[in-house]
Amino acid sequence: MALQMLAGFHAVRARIRHAASSIKELYIEEARRDKRMQSFIEQAESQGLKIVFVDKKRLDTIARGVRHQGVVAMATEAELAMDVDELLDLLEDKGEKPLLLLLDSVTDPHNLGACLRSADAAGCHAVIAPRDRAVGLNATVRRVACGAAETTPYLTVTNLARTMRSLKERDVWVVGTDDQAENSIHDIDVTRGIAWVMGAEGEGMRRLTRETCDELVSIPMIGSVESLNVSVASAVCLYESVRQRRSV
Repeated sequence: MALQMLAGFHAVRARIRHAASSIKELYIEEARRDKRMQSFIEQAESQGLKIVFVDKKRLDTIARGVRHQGVVAMATEAELAMDVDELLDLLEDKGEKPLLLLLDSVTDPHNLGACLRSADAAGCHAVIAPRDRAVGLNATVRRVACGAAETTPYLTVTNLARTMRSLKERDVWVVGTDDQAENSIHDIDVTRGIAWVMGAEGEGMRRLTRETCDELVSIPMIGSVESLNVSVASAVCLYESVRQRRSV
């Protein structure tokens, strides 16, 4: 089985907390012995993980150019084995209204990592993306996500538009963002079960994705910039849901 690489304190700590047994190799820069590293080593040893101390040059090679902060782990996949319907069934059983983030054509790992971090912070139940035209959970994504890739379900689907139609059949309101939309995110009721749909910066959503949305809304732009980065836009929309749900 192929191993995935995790680099940096946040990504590796999160994997140790949630699935320590999935870590098969753990490398640490031998010259680093500061307080943060000592705390990390204690956490790893408490889970029975074997640590291999290597020099920085070797660690740089293992990390393949990803910023590692002196910590690299090789682990088996530990992604949530769940599809969208199973997730919705689980939320229904718990009596929770879905809060989902759908990403169309987001191929930059830094954007995906930041989206996952925002999703975790806002209590988003899952991030959903197509298998193609998407970056996937690589080492850079996991590092930028600062542990959120281990706590927020990232579900990949074959056909995003079909998934959106399935969500609508399950009474999930599918809302996309469009700079030209008449209503803003503050004008609609997002206390219901909702799936926010975001396109890649510049290109935006694909035509079929846009047409499948229940509604398109804009994010109010007061300054001189014309648009927000997809991760920032995702955070703004998710927290509008948080704000409205808390005010009910």
